[in-house]
Amino acid sequence: MTDASPNVIRTVLHPVSDLAKAKAVYAALLGIPPQTDSPYYVGFDVEGQHIGLVPDGGPQGMTSPVAYWHVPDIEAKLAEVAATGATVKEAAHDVGGGRLVATVTDPDGNVLGLLQDR
Repeated sequence: MTDASPNVIRTVLHPVSDLAKAKAVYAALLGIPPQTDSPYYVGFDVEGQHIGLVPDGGPQGMTSPVAYWHVPDIEAKLAEVAATGATVKEAAHDVGGGRLVATVTDPDGNVLGLLQDR
């Protein structure tokens, strides 16, 4: 899922308590089966948008959906948003396939995600 437009939301992850039930609901809503279907993550790709289901909030302990901005340089963007008052919650790390993710919180505690594909 690459695109020439940086700094846009193309990925939203949702924590779910029952992966099988959530998968059925999202498949019906989106009208397609998941493209990624594992016990620890289910993902749907629809017209350039990725919707992911994370059982029990995953290792990052998500308690609400997190939107991920796709950026060309995750470390530079982390530094930029931290300089303006965001707090780094989860430092940039590789989640496989050369994909880096990080999260920050805004001054009100909202979690914002950053994602870079290498």
